[in-house]
Amino acid sequence: MQTSGLSNAPITKFLLVYTIAASVVLSILDLKHVPGILVSPHLSTYGQYWRCLIWQVAGFANSTEALFGAMLAYQMRVVERAWGGRKTATFLLSTLPYTTLLPPLLLALIVRPLSLYRLNSLPSGPTASLFALLAQYYACIPSTYKYCISLSGSGPGPGQEQEQEQEQEQEQDRQTTTASLSDKSITYLVAAQLALSQFPTMVLPATVGFVVGLAWRADLLPGGGASGGWRIPGWVVGEKGSRLSSSAAAAGETGFEDLRRRLESEAAVAGGSGS
Repeated sequence: MQTSGLSNAPITKFLLVYTIAASVVLSILDLKHVPGILVSPHLSTYGQYWRCLIWQVAGFANSTEALFGAMLAYQMRVVERAWGGRKTATFLLSTLPYTTLLPPLLLALIVRPLSLYRLNSLPSGPTASLFALLAQYYACIPSTYKYCISLSGSGPGPGQEQEQEQEQEQEQDRQTTTASLSDKSITYLVAAQLALSQFPTMVLPATVGFVVGLAWRADLLPGGGASGGWRIPGWVVGEKGSRLSSSAAAAGETGFEDLRRRLESEAAVAGGSGS
């Protein structure tokens, strides 16, 4: 049975609530101008490098980005259900330094000079972390169903003598104008809307986050990846029964071993009395 809502996904629920709450706080306190980054003058003139640390965790600066960010975070609940809360939290924390520091560095050192200093800003919000999760959604979550959308209409045939040619032409039209989609297409559409909300400045953190997610999955990031490395303690995400389960398993193995020895001894006694 498919689980609905945010049940069994506490990390996703926290990410969703935090994304909305942080954006609302920025709006209420009139602090939308604080977390965003302008290479000039924030970094080059005033040296406000602390903006590079808070731009992602401060929330989105407008309601449109907050809406699509919350929708994308909600869709990522299936990743947590497939991984578990501990692995999901470990992934977000281990990729946070890369998704936070790489976008402003790439903007200031590479993108801005290549754009002839036209691209100068970096919008606030957890876009990079959401797209890092989207990379895991793309890689490990299979599609449930697929469907096709035909973009061409068929009209009446000109006559019986041209019926076969008309059918062939219609078949070719269907092949060339049919879009194959799946249940994951809606998630990608929401992600594209978020990435293009402040084009082209929002494309940079979205691209960096997706690449960081793929690099983590391929074990290319220093400090661990998908196959191993550091993991946060289980009690941080509410997994209180890990030690209890291990001790219970050890006790169960001991009990089975005692039972086996007792049955072997009883079988030996029964065999000796029978002879």
